[in-house]
Amino acid sequence: MNQVNLTGRLTKGIELRYTQSGKAVGSGTVAVNRRFKQQDGPTADFINFTMWGKAAENFANFTHKGSLVGLGGEWQTRNYENNAGQRVYVNELNASTFDLLEPRGEQPQSNQSSNTSVADVDPFASKGSSPLDISDDDLPF
Repeated sequence: MNQVNLTGRLTKGIELRYTQSGKAVGSGTVAVNRRFKQQDGPTADFINFTMWGKAAENFANFTHKGSLVGLGGEWQTRNYENNAGQRVYVNELNASTFDLLEPRGEQPQSNQSSNTSVADVDPFASKGSSPLDISDDDLPF
């Protein structure tokens, strides 16, 4: 089974292009922190990915450099011949799904902990509003 799931931050905005037949293809790089740190700080792997169709268009519209995202798809190896006649091999994630892992418009901060997990983000928190007051009688369970 070839299934890959990654969580990381985009290193730049998504490069969105269209094939001659009009199908969208997006590409980019996601920085994925390793579980260990070196003496000079955290270590990350920079993993290239491609995404196709409407998913690529939506991903490009709702993300930006620094967005915390989850990507799911298949690992692929492809090759081509460059201008010098050399065979070049490329390893990348062919992403078919994505998750936006932080509230829209939230910018990453340089002093933010690199160990923040999805569980640490409150999806119902909004700036300047009070918490929801829901009676136990209103809950369906």
